[in-house]
Amino acid sequence: MARLFIATGAVLLAALTPAFAQSVPEKTGVNGAMGIAPKTQDFVTKAAQSDLLEIATSKLALTKADSEKSKQFAQQMIKDHTQTSTELKTLVAGGKTKVDLPTALDKTHQEKLDRLTKLSGKDFTKEYNEMQVAAHKDAVSLFERYGKEGDNAELKAFASKTLPNLQHHLMMAQNLNK
Repeated sequence: MARLFIATGAVLLAALTPAFAQSVPEKTGVNGAMGIAPKTQDFVTKAAQSDLLEIATSKLALTKADSEKSKQFAQQMIKDHTQTSTELKTLVAGGKTKVDLPTALDKTHQEKLDRLTKLSGKDFTKEYNEMQVAAHKDAVSLFERYGKEGDNAELKAFASKTLPNLQHHLMMAQNLNK
């Protein structure tokens, strides 16, 4: 009876989990720490979530940041991440590998956006700038790992092509507080 209960619970949990949820090794950072390439679904999910958050937080920065440097950076992030988001959508829609593409922020990313929304002026600018550094470090790691060892040729090429821009974004983000 206990085995039946556990098996039923596992089936229900699997059924209720969104199709584009990240795998545990990617979500916990184990893959990143070990330099292991993410699975294709993990790559697509994390890349799309990153783009969505970059665009949303940068739109906020245009009105809430108290630094012209941060506002200029935000404009560049909106432009560049809208472009990469469009490219990713095109690749996924026309790709041979069927993966789900998130179109809204997940709970973790929404919480980051909500936290930032409550801030203004110097507090907003400080948090936005720190968030950009962290987000771009994560993105560089994700795109490096998938670009080297990803299992979808089109997405692997996309990751390799996009990586230099993300590295440049990271450098720009690191210079925001200087």
